[in-house]
This record gives sequence, C-alpha cells and structure tokens, in this order.
Amino acid sequence: MTKQIASLGYSVYFENDLNSLAPFIAERAYSQVLVLVDRNTNDHCLPLLQAALPNLTDYDIIEVDPGEENKNIDFCIGVWKTMLDFGADRKALLINLGGGVVTDMGGFAASTYKRGIDFIQIPTTLLSQVDASVGGKTGIDLDNVKNIIGTFTQPQAVFISSKFLKTLDDRQLRSGLAEVIKHGLIFDRSLFEQIHAIDLEKDDLDDIIYRSVAIKNEVIMQDPVESGLRKILNFGHTIGHAIEGYSLLHDASPLLHGEAIALGMICEGYISTRIAGLSDADLQQIIHVFTNRFDKYVFSPAIYDDLLTLMQNDKKNEQKKLGFALLSSIGKCGYNYFVDEQLIVESLDFYLNLK
Repeated sequence: MTKQIASLGYSVYFENDLNSLAPFIAERAYSQVLVLVDRNTNDHCLPLLQAALPNLTDYDIIEVDPGEENKNIDFCIGVWKTMLDFGADRKALLINLGGGVVTDMGGFAASTYKRGIDFIQIPTTLLSQVDASVGGKTGIDLDNVKNIIGTFTQPQAVFISSKFLKTLDDRQLRSGLAEVIKHGLIFDRSLFEQIHAIDLEKDDLDDIIYRSVAIKNEVIMQDPVESGLRKILNFGHTIGHAIEGYSLLHDASPLLHGEAIALGMICEGYISTRIAGLSDADLQQIIHVFTNRFDKYVFSPAIYDDLLTLMQNDKKNEQKKLGFALLSSIGKCGYNYFVDEQLIVESLDFYLNLK
C-alpha cells in the first residue's frame, strides 16, 4: 500500500516495491535518465531499482566512492564531467540512489548542471530516508565543514522503500535512528518514547520512518529556506558536525553522521538545561537513550580548540556568534540561541565525564 506526503511542490512516496516510479518517469518524457550510485548501492540497491523499471533499458550509471570524505567538490566535478560525457541536456533526469552522500551531492550536481536539471531522490539508508532526502537541501563539504556549499532545490519526487534497509548493518541502522530520535526530541515526545522499545533487527520501521518524515515535512513547509522554525532541525548539529568533521580528518574509522549527532545532542541537551529550561530529568532520559544505543567516543580536551574552529564556520552562526537550537523540554525546541565558548567547553567536559 502506497502512502504519500505532499511537500514543497513534490510528493514523498512510501512503497516497498517502488510501484509509482515507472509511471512517474514515463509521463514526464525525459530525454535521458542517469542514475547516481556509489559502489555499495550499485551492488545491493540497483537491482531493486531495475526491477521497478523493467521497461527502462536505456539509462546511464554514474558511480562514486562511498563515504562522507568523498562528498566534496572534486567528486562533484567528476559527476558533472560524466554527465557531460553522456551528453545529458537540460531535459535529462538524475535519479540519486543511495545514502546521504549520494542524495546530497547528487541533488547539488543536478541543481547546478546547466543551471538545473530534474532529479529524484531514492534514499537507501535509514539516515537518508528520514533526513537527507527530504526538504530540498543539497550540498557538499569543504575543508571538513559539513554542507557548507549547496542549494535549496526541491526534487521532483522522493521514493522511500524499507526494503533497502535490509542491505544495512546494525551500525548504519543506529546512525539513522539518531535522526529519528532527534525528530522526537524537537517535536514529538511520544515518538521519542516509542523509540525506547525499538528493536532494529526485528521491528518493522515503516511507521517511525513515516512519522519522522512527516515531522520534518511539517517544519519545512512552514520555513522552506531555514529563516526561522526550520533551524530546530539542527538540534545536536552544531557540536555534532564539528565532532564529525574532526573524526573524518583524524580517525582511521571515522564516526558516522548519526554517531556524531548523538554525541552532539547530549552536549546540546546539557546546554539546554543551562539556558533554555530543559529539566535535569529530561536530560537524563536523553543521555539514557543515546548511551544505550551508541558507544562513547573518547577524545582529549586538547582538541577543543579544533572543534571550536570548526563550529565558527557553522551555517547557523550570526555576527561570529555560535548559533544553536535548544530544547525547553522533550518535544519542544527553540532556535537562535547564541552560546559562549565556555559553556560549549562545559558541555564537552560533561560528555567526557559520563560513566
């Protein structure tokens, strides 16, 4: 059974077999179809896409290396050059089949190639299904600063199938769950409480994916370009993105996005108790849900200056002040809180001292 959510001029389709995809493409009479994949989705996810498009035999594959470290201008140039080599014109369609790296970079490549061609997002990880594929943000990283180059460009459609989640290991699933938890924290306490009992290996995730996307969509429909309310979606991300950028640069096995954001949400939860009214009891619940799901990331206070430098380049900052979205309670979040560096350091110390 297909479910749909209407977003900013397009629809998000929830259907395991992608049944609506073929007629959606056929009625638009594109001059050419290109599919952007990484090595993993080429092997594990492309067969499901091909099964959903049995009559589409003439298409071109663009493959990139997986991993956040490859979401940069050099790989994007490679995508543009390949599109040019394939002779893609302005009536071509790019299908982005992958996780957040593919959907972010593919959306950016499509939105800028020949001043913009149509693209469809088919997210294949839990993280990209509940976060990266919805809302029209495209982007690439620069000098380990996350998504600092990008556009607001809406896809023609998003197709979400939980069948793709069967290709993921437990670590990838937990990384995606961090963003679901975030949506509960900022908007829906009942969703947050529901997640406590979720078994990622056994439980059907369709309902929480749908609810998570619906929450994000409700926010972005009110604020498409992040001038106000949409900033609450960044809870955990000011510190989390800095941790993620540092880990990408220094760790042999870097943190996944959700792992870094989980750390960021604990730290920003602590800051919320200091200046936004979050209760200590709510903070303890936040700590409990994340420490039960994620291993502790151990780092030295010697890296604090590096982390603060990364935070100085965050998109939410204004007039060199570090901008945060913070919780007043579980399920309620505000934005445009500007936090001094000493309190950020306190929050990092708080995380490191957790047992």
